[in-house]
Amino acid sequence: MQKELLFVYGTLKKGFCNHYFLADAEFLGKAETLEKYALYLKGSIPYVIKQPPVSHIKGEVYKVDWETLKEIDELEGHPYLYFREIISVRLYNGKILSAWMYFFPPSEEPGILIPTGEYTEKLIKD
Repeated sequence: MQKELLFVYGTLKKGFCNHYFLADAEFLGKAETLEKYALYLKGSIPYVIKQPPVSHIKGEVYKVDWETLKEIDELEGHPYLYFREIISVRLYNGKILSAWMYFFPPSEEPGILIPTGEYTEKLIKD
């Protein structure tokens, strides 16, 4: 069965509410995007847009089967709410991979910019 690489930066990461979708996925490691994007928080929901290029987005990479990817597509509302694209990421060991990542269309009312590019539990509690 073919596996896909998925880069996650928000509620799908370890320790967050939607991580259970990745329960059977292979964790490849922590990573960050090669390109810079903008990470925002609206309520407790993180999302990334392509412009302005603020920071490298920090997250995790998983190897997932097609069925899991389709379930996450449903969660993310792909392609109507979030949309999925292949991007380049660098694992913290230096290896560069191509992985799927979910983006949000630019919004007229953006949430709070997270300039570090890292979604953490502290952000949810603030």
